[in-house]
Amino acid sequence: MPQDRRIAVIVGSLRKESYNLRIARILAELAPPHLKFEFVEIGGLPPYNEDLEQDPPAPWRAFRDTVRPADALLFVTPEYNRSMPGGLKNALDVGSRPYGKSVWEKKPGAVATASQGAIGGFGSNHHLRQSCVFLDVPMMQQPEAYLSSVQKAFAEDGSLTDESLKKLLKRFILAYADWVEKILRGPGEIASDQHPG
Repeated sequence: MPQDRRIAVIVGSLRKESYNLRIARILAELAPPHLKFEFVEIGGLPPYNEDLEQDPPAPWRAFRDTVRPADALLFVTPEYNRSMPGGLKNALDVGSRPYGKSVWEKKPGAVATASQGAIGGFGSNHHLRQSCVFLDVPMMQQPEAYLSSVQKAFAEDGSLTDESLKKLLKRFILAYADWVEKILRGPGEIASDQHPG
């Protein structure tokens, strides 16, 4: 059995009833038990301004202190104007500073994007990946998760009714569990039976 891994979950949407927040919670439910998920709030982060680094705002310090000890990262986000939401980009910036003290570096990551449109947040997914390359976050490549027309996947009570989406999310989170182990443990085989199918 793999050792416990602390996963920082960052949801790009700030909306209370966000579809992406629902997806993130489902991923946490479907994950192997050794992955311990902590949802990290980004809505209260003041916009990044280097002038404030001499006495960083309390929300910046709390955010950095929460993400820094995490073993790995999971991003779940919508797409705004063919890119990631501004709040998510701000969180990346806040976490990357001060220079040389980034909370992101070397943490294995993955991204799932969900939208009510037809392309499933493709632009957001890839812009986030671009930033993560610079931040030295090794991002899982496959399976990709572009979840389109996500509003059709839920009942009025918020429960997931789309079984094909549930299977996709299960496949995604099991692959992510393997990815986390591969990166944290270094090169080598990951036992195929380390988690239940």
